[in-house]
Amino acid sequence: MSDYSQANLPSKSSLALDDQDASRELAITIAQAAEERKAGDILLLRVAEVSYLSDYFVMMTGYSRVQVRAIAGAIEDKVKQEWQRRPIRTEGQADGTWVLQDYGDVIAHIMMPKEREFYNLEAFWGHAEQIELPAVSNVSGGVKA
Repeated sequence: MSDYSQANLPSKSSLALDDQDASRELAITIAQAAEERKAGDILLLRVAEVSYLSDYFVMMTGYSRVQVRAIAGAIEDKVKQEWQRRPIRTEGQADGTWVLQDYGDVIAHIMMPKEREFYNLEAFWGHAEQIELPAVSNVSGGVKA
């Protein structure tokens, strides 16, 4: 667990999830919020074993500055609603080409394609465990294959 834990705030972790499971579930919640805003190439990495920065990184692509900001807003809203948490810090909101939301145990990276390709965080953190995202229900109530 990272040093930035928000353990003093009520969250799903109080529902008998240990810290690692809670971090994973938070990362999945972030990925689902991004998917709901049509983020592309969502990648969930467990970095706890290779970095002290965080337990999980969630990386995704937004295809315009407006979409990057909308994805960031959707993530913040969903996490606030489901976890009663706000990011410890948010960077890049004004520029909108790479927004970073730091929740302590999970960090979300929302990037435009050019920034994602240039910084290539997937390669930099390539030794981290990639987590398969669960299927998410779509708006009509069905489940994606």
